[in-house]
Formats: sequence, structure tokens, C-alpha cells
Amino acid sequence: MTKIPSSNPLPLMFCYFLMLICIACGENASKKTEETTTDDTNQKIETTSSSSKILFFGDSLTAGYGLEVSQAFPALVQQKLDSLGLQYSVVNAGLSGETTASGKNRLNWVLEEGIDIVVLELGANDGLRGIPLTETRSNLQSMIQMIRNRLPEAKIILAGMKIPPNMGPEYTSEFESIFPELATQENVALIPFLLEDVAGIPGLNQEDGIHPTLQGQKIVANNVWDVLAPLL
Repeated sequence: MTKIPSSNPLPLMFCYFLMLICIACGENASKKTEETTTDDTNQKIETTSSSSKILFFGDSLTAGYGLEVSQAFPALVQQKLDSLGLQYSVVNAGLSGETTASGKNRLNWVLEEGIDIVVLELGANDGLRGIPLTETRSNLQSMIQMIRNRLPEAKIILAGMKIPPNMGPEYTSEFESIFPELATQENVALIPFLLEDVAGIPGLNQEDGIHPTLQGQKIVANNVWDVLAPLL
């Protein structure tokens, strides 16, 4: 009987070797695709982060006291910007309890390159504490000058404020006049009264009667937008 020769194992090993090479090549191609995708993603992130910034510098009204940061008026302004496709990033630098004096000491820490507009919202806590009006005016003016020195191309918006008549009619009236007078003197944009159509309305303020609810914040955002939009 004629013997059938046994199959040679070498061709099988050779095929197996070729298969391993193909798998390795496929993995390398996959890695290259992943690397390309990652590079593209990073490029987009850098492009987004390079947009101009709008700095909101203020007290608890800016910080959104009693609410989520995403519900404060700076975040609501960001939503408006995004909906219009405007390449601006909002920075909320609000700090509850801030006075003009403490704000002046903190301001330099938050001023950075890329800020195109600064919305300065301070003074309410000065008025509620009865701080001398000359000091409030001087601090606000100093902060405007600090912004101009650090960011000479940045536009500045001053948020006007009013206070309850607890400190007497003379103090209250003079406090209110600080903001339009300073805006004219320093040639900066003015929000006549940040809390217009919100202050004193129970349904639009939290239980303390001072800080806006979410619905109140939406109105405040519109008050800001009326002045901000023409500067964009």
C-alpha cells in the first residue's frame, strides 16, 4: 500500500505568521486613526478656549447666592451668547459679601489676557453697611483704572445699584448717583440699575428679599444684555 505523505507543518506556521502580521498592521492603523482623532479634538478645544472672555466681577448678586452657579445671570448671558453663535466665554468672578474695598484687593488676581469685556458689579454691600460714599466712589474708580492698566483694550461696564432708604434719604440718593456720575467721568458703559424690575418684588426674590430667584436672575440677565450686546 502506498503511504500518503503527512502534511508539512511549515505552510501552516507560515500562514499563522502572516495572520499575526496582518493583525499587528491593523492595530497600528487603528492607533494612527485614534491619534489623528485625538489631535483633531485637541485642536477644537484650543480653538474654543481661545475665544474672547467676558469677566463678571461682583458680589453675591453675580455669584448667584442661593442658586446654582448655572442659574446666576452670568451663566444666563452665556446661554444667550451661545444661542447666537458668538465666540465669548463668560467668567463668573462673583464673591458673596464682597465690598468695593475687598474687591479692589482681589481684582488683580482675576484679570488675565483674553478678557475683552469686564462687567463691574460692586457697591451694594457698601451701601447696606453704610460705608462712607467717598470711599465707595474712590474704590470703584480705582478698579476701573486697574482694569485699564492691565487690559487697555478691554471694554468696561459699570452696574448701577440702588439701596433701601435705611441709611436716610441723603445717603441713599448720593449712593445711587455714584454710578452714573462715575460712568460719565470715566467714559464707561452703564447698566442704570442692575435689579430693575426685580428689586422689591417678592415673587422675584428669595426669602431674604435681596437676592433674585431664578426668574429674577433671568430679568437681571436681560438688563445686562441690553447694555452688553452693543459692545460685542
